[in-house]
Amino acid sequence: MRTLGLDVGTKTIGVAVSDPLGLTAQTVTTIRRSNLKADLAALKALVEEYEAQAFVVGLPLNMDGSEGPRAEATRKFVDVLTQTFGLPVELCDERLSTVAAQRTLLEADLSRAKRREVIDQMAAQFILQGWLDARSVARTTNFHAGDGDDPEE
Repeated sequence: MRTLGLDVGTKTIGVAVSDPLGLTAQTVTTIRRSNLKADLAALKALVEEYEAQAFVVGLPLNMDGSEGPRAEATRKFVDVLTQTFGLPVELCDERLSTVAAQRTLLEADLSRAKRREVIDQMAAQFILQGWLDARSVARTTNFHAGDGDDPEE
């Protein structure tokens, strides 16, 4: 099952996708936002292209964990995603995802222009990879908590 990871901003939507096994996240693209209809059309094309069956959307929390105007706008966007696509949508804390993406791009010695071009999709990749890793740990923990006879336990 493939999952699309989204870093939703006011001007762009960074997009990443999981591999079919749900182990790794890869960058896909950055959607330049113009209006909701165009945003949803671009996402629809990506859902179809990658046969995505779920979304993970970064929730921009304040550093103290509280929600501000950006988190509220993201929640509204998630409501529209759910209504439009009928796919599961999970929110994932995105604090520091852009910082981590920026650090990675700086370490790769990319020019400022190139960093600006890919930062949103890199942030989406960090968000999605964090979610995939958390699910993997949960699956492993659940497997080891059983008696070992049934991997579905």
